[in-house]
Amino acid sequence: MSDVASREYDLAHAGQHPDEAPYHASVADYVALLKPRVMSLVVFTALVGIVRAPGSVHPVIAFTALLCIAIGAGASGALNMWWDADIDALMTRTRRRPVPAGRIAPSEALAFGLTLAIGSVLVLGLLVDELAAALLAFTIFFYAVVYTMWLKRWTPQNIVIGGAAGAFPPMVGWAAASGGIGLESVLLFLIIFFWTPPHFWALALYKSGDYERAGVPMLPVVAGPAETRRQILLYTLVLVPLAVSPALLGMAGIVYGVVASVSGALMLTLAVQLYRRREGVAAETAAKRLFAFSILYLFLLFAVLLIEAVVPASFGPAWFGPAWFGL
Repeated sequence: MSDVASREYDLAHAGQHPDEAPYHASVADYVALLKPRVMSLVVFTALVGIVRAPGSVHPVIAFTALLCIAIGAGASGALNMWWDADIDALMTRTRRRPVPAGRIAPSEALAFGLTLAIGSVLVLGLLVDELAAALLAFTIFFYAVVYTMWLKRWTPQNIVIGGAAGAFPPMVGWAAASGGIGLESVLLFLIIFFWTPPHFWALALYKSGDYERAGVPMLPVVAGPAETRRQILLYTLVLVPLAVSPALLGMAGIVYGVVASVSGALMLTLAVQLYRRREGVAAETAAKRLFAFSILYLFLLFAVLLIEAVVPASFGPAWFGPAWFGL
């Protein structure tokens, strides 16, 4: 995508020449550039990484880290909207975004995103931890360049590989608190990584017309709904036991083990229903249910991990881990 192409697309619908039409952006438009819903998930999972990390961290340092991670996530969102303005304009789900709607100039979105990206990484590195800053810089680069500029328009595996960007925040938070990368933070990364394909492919199943119209090779468009349902089921079969593993390895408590097992069973049930219901309203309803529940599923997992870290005495010993045997 080029700035000129996106600008011309916007203004063609307004009947104006690109050099003549003004942009009228509000504060809300710049907030929208940050993708606040995605940002909230990033901050939440990063917070879990911070509180689960060994040792203690000063509240001011933790707040600074979270703020930088949030701003870095917002920078990624702004850069994504700058680059994707042309295809966003073609999809009903995204055409009202500030850049394709003509409220923010593409060049302004680019400058905004770059400023936030550089600022968040520098502040995190100078005030908190250099490793955390390096991970944040890599996360922004991976989402804005590797996923947005390359994978998204090139391969139906875009969301699989690109999903790594959304899985890094717990590791960034862990590094900010401890200065290193622990096995638990890697597990948190893997949970989000394997959660991402079922989550987004469920959405893509009932929004496939949007992606086809925009020329984005999402799996339902390229491989068809049947293969997409099969892939969703396969990833869910990996995800559910992986999500329970922190309890099995003694890294989480009994409450987490129960919540991960019960919610995982529900997630798998919905994935099986989606696999079986392949036509009409039932198929679309199954996709919407899985998509909606997947958000709750991930939230429950990380919420319990957070609560266990804050009030561990209330949740008893690890569930079937080394501590269970007194080791």
